Amino acid sequence: MAIRQRTRPLKLPFVSEAFPTGTVANAPGELAVTWDEILWAALTIGRPSVHHVWQHGNASFHEAMFRLSLIRMALEQHGPGARRLRRTSAFKGLDPTEKGAISYFLGMTFCKVFSSRLLQTPWLLHLDVFKSVIPISVLGRSRPDLFGQQSRTGDWLAFETKGRASKPSAADRAKAKHQATRLVSVAGSPCALHVGTFTFFANDALNFHWIDPPTESARPLKIPEIREAWRYYYEPIHALWSARGEAARNTQGGEVTVIVEEFDLKVRIHKRLVPFLLLEAWDAAQKAAFEAEEVFKADGFQADGLKIECGPSWRERPSYDQELG
Repeated sequence: MAIRQRTRPLKLPFVSEAFPTGTVANAPGELAVTWDEILWAALTIGRPSVHHVWQHGNASFHEAMFRLSLIRMALEQHGPGARRLRRTSAFKGLDPTEKGAISYFLGMTFCKVFSSRLLQTPWLLHLDVFKSVIPISVLGRSRPDLFGQQSRTGDWLAFETKGRASKPSAADRAKAKHQATRLVSVAGSPCALHVGTFTFFANDALNFHWIDPPTESARPLKIPEIREAWRYYYEPIHALWSARGEAARNTQGGEVTVIVEEFDLKVRIHKRLVPFLLLEAWDAAQKAAFEAEEVFKADGFQADGLKIECGPSWRERPSYDQELG
C-alpha cells in the first residue's frame, strides 16, 4: 500500500454573514489551517467529560484520547492538491446516531478554530459546566453550546454550534442564532456577539458558515463567575501530561513536552503555564495565560500557552491503487 505525502496547507471554505462592522468581513473566504490548530481546538474545548461513566482511572485522560480518536477517524486531508478536509469512509459508514454525535463534536472544534483565528477568541467553555450552579429548568434545551472570552478586550461571545451533513437552510440559521442570543452576560459583563455556527459537508468536503444578525432573547440567561470552571479547559491536556509519566515527557528550560506516540503528536506546555497546571490552579492558569498572550505567540504557542505538533502521519493518506501482477 503506497503512502501519498500531503505537504500543502489545508484550506477551509467558509461564509460569514450579518456580522457588525469591525468584526469579520461578511463574505465567502478560505481559512488556511494546520492539523496542529485543529487538534489544539479539539483538545481544549472546555466541556465536561463524556466519560463520566468510568468509575476507575482518569476520566480526563480518556476524554483527551476520545477527542483525538474522533478527529483521526472522521477527517482526512484529500482533494486536488490535498488542500481540503473531507469525511472519511469510516465516518460515512456509521449509523445516524453516531454520525450526529461526531458532527456535533466537529461543530464545536471548528467553531473554536474560526473564533480563535478571526474573532481573537481562543477561550471557549461549554455551558454544561454550569449545570451544578444553574438549574436545568433555567438552562433549558434551547441554549447556546459555547461561550468564549476575547483576548486583549476581555469581551464575552456566545456561540451555538451545529454539525451537519449538508448546507444549513435559512430556518436552520435563524434557529441557531436564536439559541445563541439566550446568553446575555458572563460574570456581569454583557456578551458582545451571539453567533450561530455550522460545520457541514459539501461533496464530502468540510465547510463552515457562521452568522450574527441582531435579535433579542425572550429567555435571557446569565453565567456567574467562571473561576474553577476553567478546569474543563485545561484538564484533558493536564491528564495527558500526568498519564505519560517522566519517561514520556521532556522538560527543557521549564517547558514541558508531552509525547503522545499512539497519535503521532506532541503537546508543548509553555514554561509560564507549567507551574499553574502542576498545582491544578485552573483559574490562575487562565488569568496568567490571558496576560501573557503576546509572549506565548512570540514563542510560537497558542494564546492559552499550549501548542500541538502533529507528526507526518496526519498529512498522509493511504492509497489503495496497487499494480496488478
